[in-house]
Amino acid sequence: MSAQRQVLPAEGVSFEVEVPLVIVGAGAAGLVAALAAIETGVEPLVLERDPVPRGSTALSAGLIPAAGTRFQEALGIADTPDLFARDIQRKAHGDSDPGLVSLVTAEIPRAIEWLADAHGLPFSVVNDFNYPGHSARRMHGLPSRSGRELVDALRQAAESAGVQVLTGAAATTLFAGTDGRIAGVAAERPDGTLERIGCRALVLACNGYGGNPDLVRRHIPEMDGALYFGHPGNTGDAALWGEGLGAELRAMSAYQGHGSVAHPHGILVTWAVVMEGGFQVDTQGHRFSNETHGYSEQAAIVLRQPGGIAWDVFDARIAGVARQFEDFRQAEATGAVLRADTVEELAGAMHVPEAALRETFQAVDRLVATGGTDAFGRSFSGVRTLAAPFHAVKVTGALFHTQGGLAVGTDARVLRTDGGILPNLFAAGGAAVGVSGLDAAGYLSGNGLLTAVALGRIAGKAAARLVRG
Repeated sequence: MSAQRQVLPAEGVSFEVEVPLVIVGAGAAGLVAALAAIETGVEPLVLERDPVPRGSTALSAGLIPAAGTRFQEALGIADTPDLFARDIQRKAHGDSDPGLVSLVTAEIPRAIEWLADAHGLPFSVVNDFNYPGHSARRMHGLPSRSGRELVDALRQAAESAGVQVLTGAAATTLFAGTDGRIAGVAAERPDGTLERIGCRALVLACNGYGGNPDLVRRHIPEMDGALYFGHPGNTGDAALWGEGLGAELRAMSAYQGHGSVAHPHGILVTWAVVMEGGFQVDTQGHRFSNETHGYSEQAAIVLRQPGGIAWDVFDARIAGVARQFEDFRQAEATGAVLRADTVEELAGAMHVPEAALRETFQAVDRLVATGGTDAFGRSFSGVRTLAAPFHAVKVTGALFHTQGGLAVGTDARVLRTDGGILPNLFAAGGAAVGVSGLDAAGYLSGNGLLTAVALGRIAGKAAARLVRG
């Protein structure tokens, strides 16, 4: 598919098909928006470029942070949306829009319980380790803890609800009036033909621009040329259309990276291996950072090491925790996870200097024994000493998805640079600005699916109400 993303005048354009609501993108944001819309009484048409809905959601761990749910209450976890909002702002250094943060943290527990009750998604809380920056255990996921299971469950729910998802249809062109009102879209089919579809409202749920090297180079130069671990279809369509419509773009330098992608296997290795007491070393066997700051900012830190390579080092107990994640089980199956009975054997398997790795283990053991804080600022208080057998995975840093995008109001409607609104254009997920501040360090675990699901539901309901009234 090759058509350029553009905005063209709607005047004089005829449409082969007319529908009340078009949603671009069938990831978590688009499918949740579709479920919300059809429940409100409007039948949406979802356009998805891929043969099967996958998107960035399928590449994630499928975990949605939510505070104040009945799933937490059942486990005795005390949590509130206000506490969640404070955690988001603390991680983002106060650089996230407080109104947007309040909006999504209030909406997400309702959305989680709605998906469970109305659509049968069997959520449970990850309750055996803490994610960096979260004051409570609030990650909600499906049994396999995989994004593939989440997007498949949402797709099945959409099918059961009667949502029409048109796959192999890449939206290329928006047709707009002089006031910015969207009259319809053009979708390119696999054979290159274009189909013009009229609509009364449009929701952009087509994620960010991580797959567009030019936009990455412009907005996040530190990740220029880095491994991109997101969906190749995330080429910045929403941002490019927004520019053509006079929409406001915010926080375009924000993104989620990850400092633990198995190399060269290209498999995500859960950050639980660090948060449960593991650590990272470079190719010489030395630690180089406070790993617990967060996996997002760790991406650029790992990429600054020799060869852009590091090693996750942990033990069998931690591997047992990590094994609940499908990605980790896949990493083990492909041989990415090394195992050794002694530090010396582990150093040999890793091809790092034995003396250096032994010294690193001894230094960490001393910190654990005293509950001390190292020179990088990492506290080892409450951490358990690593015990044989030991494990290690060679990893690199990667760009997962961008967190900047279209500015939206409380109904997820897109805002203009002149302070107005675009009358019938909505955005959710990676197409909209996130709540991660201005850089990678502002990303709090789960922020991507937080705004995908919360804003998706808000956008779907608001767009449907606009169509009806």
